Parts: sequence; C-alpha cells; structure tokens
Amino acid sequence: MRFVVTVLLLGTLAGAWAADLRDIEMRRLFKPTQPEVSQETKGRIYIYDGLHDKDIERAMDEQFDRVQSMMFIREKKTDDEGRVKKDPATGADVVEDDGC
Repeated sequence: MRFVVTVLLLGTLAGAWAADLRDIEMRRLFKPTQPEVSQETKGRIYIYDGLHDKDIERAMDEQFDRVQSMMFIREKKTDDEGRVKKDPATGADVVEDDGC
C-alpha cells in the first residue's frame, strides 16, 4: 500500500513540476526580464525543452528579434485544438527530436 501511495505521490509531483517548468519557460519566452534580455545580448542561449509546436511558431512570429538566443528541443506536436498528440502504440507524447 505504501508503495502505491508513494508512486502516486511522485507521479503527481512530477506532473506539477513539469507544469511549473512550462510556465517558467513560457514566461521567459514571451516576457523576458531585463537581466535575461541583457544576457541574451551578450550571447547567452536558452534551451527550451518540450514546448508545444504552436508555442514555438508563435515565438518565431512575436519574438523574432530574439530567435538567435533560443534553442528548442523535444518539441511536442499538437493537433488542431492544441492538444499534445499521443503515440497510438505507447501513449507517449509525440515529440520532434532531431537526435542532437
């Protein structure tokens, strides 16, 4: 019983952590602080991990002047309604991964 509770708790925490990380990355992508912009100006590149394809398309349109400071990995593919697509065989999120 303790094992099941522990697994459920860890799963819940991992999901919450992932949501928090996405919030942080979305804020940084669309509303960077002045110190973040200053670091980008000095050549710093920020790696965004697991954002949705539509978020990246939006960033290309709205944040084009900062694109040279962005790298996107494991982009999640979404359907027309914006839901993350799932692999029918595994149930895992469908991601674009170029192997880098």
